[in-house]
Amino acid sequence: MLSRVADSIYWLNRYIERAENVARFVDVNLNLLLDSPVGVAQQWEPLVLTTGDLTLFKENYGAATADNVIRFLTFDAKYPNSILSCLQMARENARSVRESISSEMWEQVNDFYLMVKDACQRPDDLDLSDFFSQVKMSSHLFAGVMNATMSHNEGWHFGRIGRMIERADKTARILDVKYFILLPSIKDVGTPLDELQWIALLKSASGYEMYRKRQHRITPQDVVNFLVLDREFPRSIQFCLLEAERSLHQITGSSRGVWRNPAERALGKLRSELDYITVEEITQRGLHEFLDDLETALNDIGRKIRETFFALEVV
Repeated sequence: MLSRVADSIYWLNRYIERAENVARFVDVNLNLLLDSPVGVAQQWEPLVLTTGDLTLFKENYGAATADNVIRFLTFDAKYPNSILSCLQMARENARSVRESISSEMWEQVNDFYLMVKDACQRPDDLDLSDFFSQVKMSSHLFAGVMNATMSHNEGWHFGRIGRMIERADKTARILDVKYFILLPSIKDVGTPLDELQWIALLKSASGYEMYRKRQHRITPQDVVNFLVLDREFPRSIQFCLLEAERSLHQITGSSRGVWRNPAERALGKLRSELDYITVEEITQRGLHEFLDDLETALNDIGRKIRETFFALEVV
């Protein structure tokens, strides 16, 4: 497969997954606003902080009000990680490889982009909760259409790697925001407000129902264990790494536990670390520090994938 085609399919999936996760970030804060006790201030700045673009936001918008943050993360065409920008880039990547993807995939990406573009023209008339639900469902539809209509060849596996790496990164970021920033005060730990925020975090990962089927109580340690180390829940970090590694080995033909290039080594090393670490060790190390290191490792994996498979050698 041409590196250009593999690169475009990889980023097509990353951008769609990124748009979905931005919708999750904003939607969970909107739901917290509805559920929080009277007098509890809603915090929007942490949502921008989790993107790593707080400086850019403040230069263009100033105060982190609900309207400013929603506009920045959702409809700002100049911000490369807004939902609108992600869908524009996903559509361009899909357009460049139309000969390698199914017509149904192209139609779903195009419809998804046009839905968001139309919403961008009338932001004041939107039911935001309904809009973000549409974004999440459109992303799910794309993944389903891709799985059902595209041959599970190298291109499909590159797309799956992109989706899983992006999802793992965003699960780490939203967990970090909750634990490190969102809680208003240390005195709220263990209170109904604290539990409400952990429930909101689980719902943002569509994990609340699956979590409650296993656990009767909401505890920070159990939530961290579920979202980081669970091997069966499809939005947990460990599940994402397992699936990304499986696809990477399908592309290279090497066996698990064996690596032939830096991308395989980096991904296998991170996945194996999560195989043996316990949630108690994560807590002892410091959840924020652990997640920060994890995000750095995921960025390194993305860089090594690009250098190994997509970068063109300059003669």
